[in-house]
Amino acid sequence: MFVPDRDWWQALFATIDSGDAAAFVKCLTADAEFRFGNSPAVMGAETIGTSVAGFFSAIASSKHQLLQFWCEDDCVGCEGEVTYTRHDGSRVSFPFANVFKLRGEKIASYHIYIDNSSLFVSHA
Repeated sequence: MFVPDRDWWQALFATIDSGDAAAFVKCLTADAEFRFGNSPAVMGAETIGTSVAGFFSAIASSKHQLLQFWCEDDCVGCEGEVTYTRHDGSRVSFPFANVFKLRGEKIASYHIYIDNSSLFVSHA
């Protein structure tokens, strides 16, 4: 059984922070499920890629800081903080927790628990 270590988590978040949706999708199984916050779940790697690409284009960049992670059989999770840079250059940070179901080294179910509702609120 594959047990993700800190390097695996760091590589995953580096892929996300690169803003490369195609590279992100390579971390997923073809039939993966993806849920971001309270948005409806998106099914299938291709559809997830389109959804994630849309989010990446809505921000200038992201930077994840991994605080801790854990593993229980095929279910793994982590806690951290993500800082988003908006297109106007302003930054905002949010705590998050992710819970994954793994199939081998790939993610079959990816749930992000975050309240980033103020990310796109005017801050002027």
